[in-house]
Amino acid sequence: MTDRAQDASTNDVSKEGPKAIIKNVDMSEDMQQESIDIATSSMDKFNIEKDIAAHIKREFDRRYGTTWHVVVGKNFGSYVTHETKHFIYFYIGSLAFLIWKS
Repeated sequence: MTDRAQDASTNDVSKEGPKAIIKNVDMSEDMQQESIDIATSSMDKFNIEKDIAAHIKREFDRRYGTTWHVVVGKNFGSYVTHETKHFIYFYIGSLAFLIWKS
């Protein structure tokens, strides 16, 4: 048996848009969906990865309090410590999103 939260899963972003592939998560399902929705809208508004990450961070800080961290890109390594139930790592297309609270 595997822990469902640790399994890779696919969530529909929209009927026509790319799907989000969750690679690792420790977050409520509602917050997971909000993460994907915020990331998708950020990709619609911005083309530069740094700007996408900044927009996601501002939204998370506003909605869930401060100390959120966001990495967006196509090639990076990471090893982070996060608050329980405040971590998600997923892909939309070729872009990876790493979002966590410390």
